[in-house]
Amino acid sequence: MEAIKQSLTSEQKSKLNSILKKFGYKKSNLIAILQNVQEVYRYLPEDALTYVSVKMGLSPASVFGVATFYSQFSLNPKGKFEIKVCDGTACHVRGSMPVFNAIKKKLGLTDDKITTDCLRFSVETVSCLGACGLAPVVMINDKVYPKMTSEAMSIVLDELLKEDM
Repeated sequence: MEAIKQSLTSEQKSKLNSILKKFGYKKSNLIAILQNVQEVYRYLPEDALTYVSVKMGLSPASVFGVATFYSQFSLNPKGKFEIKVCDGTACHVRGSMPVFNAIKKKLGLTDDKITTDCLRFSVETVSCLGACGLAPVVMINDKVYPKMTSEAMSIVLDELLKEDM
């Protein structure tokens, strides 16, 4: 365990300790703690999960179990711009998959690689974004893009690429 703790910087440990203190190191607050950790890193690094488990007196398996059970958590790095393409029934019927494939092609991503090397973009499909009347829908971070087409998505991505330079 000590080797893993040492792989975190003192600044990272300090951030994690602040989160743990905020939630009183309580097991009942584990989901909220993991949500806060993910806000800091944009995913849940293994070293951070192990650190949290040791500090909370929980087994690493317990913490990893929660982190892998809930779909809101990711054990893989996510990009600054998290792109979620709805593939619910309405969106699928109205062409969400061609939009999804256009995004992957433009960003050089594959089914096995969902985050760009520069960590600017991540893309995934989700079951429903709750905006069926606006299908097909894409959400980038917290912004909803209704009635998307491959061409419109290309323009949005170009704007994000310019903005993020």
